[in-house]
Amino acid sequence: MSTATLTPEQPLTLADHPAPSLLQLVRVELRKSYDTRAGRWLLIVIGLAVLAVVALSLFVEDVPKTFTDHFGFTQLPISILLPVLGILLVTSEWSQRTAMTTFTLVPRRSRVLVAKVFAATLLAVLGVVVAALASVLATVLTPVFSDAERDWSLSAALVGQVLVVQVVTVLAGVAFGMLLLSSPLAIVLYFVLPTVFTILVSLVAALDWVRDWLDLSTTSMPLFEDGVDPQGWLQFGTSVGLWVALPMLLGWLRILRTEVA
Repeated sequence: MSTATLTPEQPLTLADHPAPSLLQLVRVELRKSYDTRAGRWLLIVIGLAVLAVVALSLFVEDVPKTFTDHFGFTQLPISILLPVLGILLVTSEWSQRTAMTTFTLVPRRSRVLVAKVFAATLLAVLGVVVAALASVLATVLTPVFSDAERDWSLSAALVGQVLVVQVVTVLAGVAFGMLLLSSPLAIVLYFVLPTVFTILVSLVAALDWVRDWLDLSTTSMPLFEDGVDPQGWLQFGTSVGLWVALPMLLGWLRILRTEVA
């Protein structure tokens, strides 16, 4: 009789498993946006803020009450609060020390960062959708709480422009998160630096050209109205390069080179 030779079972390694697809990574990043207590409460606060804006627009008599106006009003809390979620999408990896696990499972860090950018973009789109739904509710209730009639006029171009602004705003939060890798520092500087920059270029007359080309709050305002000319888009793109593209590039390089502890 011949005896069979038993060989020890080889341990499984990461190489034995296929790398997760980009779609899977985006789903994971979206889940991270509401899995944490901070992210969950931030989403709740955003929803309550949108409803509060709708209530104010309905009960304040001097406020315009067309669907376009409601759609514009409801963008305000989303543009202020949703970028904070974009910041936490990046910085939570470092504050909660999960970056080591993430980058061990996905060694190619750029794939994780791309997934975070896509997830943040989807969150911005969802924010615009929520604002649109709230605006529909406000328009339906307009004749109930005021003497104004329902006005459903809204151009597709305006919707696209608002969507672009919200995506850029959330990606600015992601960029600050990548660059600073600290939730408190990134959140504070995200609000303080652009505000100080806006005040400075608005007070000094010689810096008017800087305001018109590099101040994101100034260049994005025309996009909330119809009829943006090519120069307006060029000015907006220039300010996006300063406040979004540049910090994201520097933060991207920092994350690729930073040792994870």
